[in-house]
Amino acid sequence: MTIRVLICDELPVIRDGLRTLLDAVPDIDVIDTTDNGMEALILVRTARPDVVVTDLNLQTISGLEMIRRLGKEETRPNVVVFTGSDADKTVSDVLHAGASCLLGKDASPQELVTAIRAAAVGRTMLAPDIAQRLVTWFLERPDILESAPCPEATELTPREREVTQMVARGMSIEEVARKLTIGVATVRTHLYRVRTKLGVRDRAQLVSLAYRSGLIQSAGGAPSDEKPGPQEDLCAG
Repeated sequence: MTIRVLICDELPVIRDGLRTLLDAVPDIDVIDTTDNGMEALILVRTARPDVVVTDLNLQTISGLEMIRRLGKEETRPNVVVFTGSDADKTVSDVLHAGASCLLGKDASPQELVTAIRAAAVGRTMLAPDIAQRLVTWFLERPDILESAPCPEATELTPREREVTQMVARGMSIEEVARKLTIGVATVRTHLYRVRTKLGVRDRAQLVSLAYRSGLIQSAGGAPSDEKPGPQEDLCAG
């Protein structure tokens, strides 16, 4: 499978460098580059890349705003944020906006390629130092998954509930499709409808709500044997 990639960065030297790097990877096809957030949205709708690699500093609208707007599309690419800032607020904003992967610009070429491949199949990858900070933060807050009612969950169809449970347990979109013997596009449609019904913006919020509302336990099944890799989290899907 060839991964179609759109590169977004304000600096020509970064855009051209990334294009040269990725053009040398056999399973990656760079379809275009841009420094403009609004143009990126148009390219996503017309060229339909599988993955968008973006910095947060873009013309017209920021990379963060672009990611938020992509989250409202029924069919959207997964996003790899490639930025020079790893401040806590940046990490929080990027993950809540719905990005799949977050790397610093000190990442190695192989780390970037690995992140793109992870994003293409719906997995999440974080720079090692960011992942460690998030784990530490999570462990210091044991009450973070305090239960909360979610009456909207009753509106989910059995298949939508099943897809939600699989995603929340760490399965990628392709893994869910194989498990249920349905198409990847069908899984994406189910997830879009679930997010709409539950009023959540992205997969991270969906997973959090699924656990807090008891949606996972309501199935009565044991967690899947599929486990995220060392730099992945349960926002995959």
